[in-house]
Amino acid sequence: MIREIGKYFIFLGHLFTNRESFKTYYKLVLEESITIGIGSVLLVALVSTFMGAVTTVQTAANMVSALIPDYVISQVVREMTILELAPTIIAVIYAGKVGSSMSGQLGTMKITEQVDALEVMGINSISYLVLPKIIASMLMYPMLVIIAGVCALMGGYLAGTIADIITPNDYVYGIRFSFNDFFVTFALIKSVVFAFLVASISSFKGYYTHGGALEVGVSSTQAVTNSVIAVLVADYLLAQLLLG
Repeated sequence: MIREIGKYFIFLGHLFTNRESFKTYYKLVLEESITIGIGSVLLVALVSTFMGAVTTVQTAANMVSALIPDYVISQVVREMTILELAPTIIAVIYAGKVGSSMSGQLGTMKITEQVDALEVMGINSISYLVLPKIIASMLMYPMLVIIAGVCALMGGYLAGTIADIITPNDYVYGIRFSFNDFFVTFALIKSVVFAFLVASISSFKGYYTHGGALEVGVSSTQAVTNSVIAVLVADYLLAQLLLG
């Protein structure tokens, strides 16, 4: 375990040695951003919309006291969405979709000796292949989190008004009531950290794949598992550090 962690940090150190030109990275980051961002928008929007709808319905079901005003429902949905649902739950889905893809791509390049070919040409394969993925992930995932937050609140609005759980005015009032704008900053900080963890861990697992096609699948599975664990641990540490 300790040896693997040390190997991971050495891997991160190689990202910044013998780098290519800015123009090369600009093109690679742009390509990765399109793949990561545009390819994930539909899934993120769909999942977050239903998360917001389910949260609204379940929160309303637990409001058993007539003394609690209806706008508290949307207030609870807002806090849950900004603090946990949008950055953390979507990060788990992000690890399963984007993380496994990164690991599988690098693992395939490794076993087919494409990585070795880059090294023979004098190119730092870690920096050339992995750094653009990490930068693109840290740029695009916060945007996906913003989209997830908006879609979750809209999903809650639709579920609440269509099912006659809460009036539109009460829902909007609850979202605006006693709003702490630092929670948005906190969510964006978490999203950048989660994006880095998922991209770097998945790339690390894929880059050090050895064997054949079976090992590529194993590396992808390990990438998702380790990324999710890292995200959950980081979630607790960031909450304790910034909110505790």
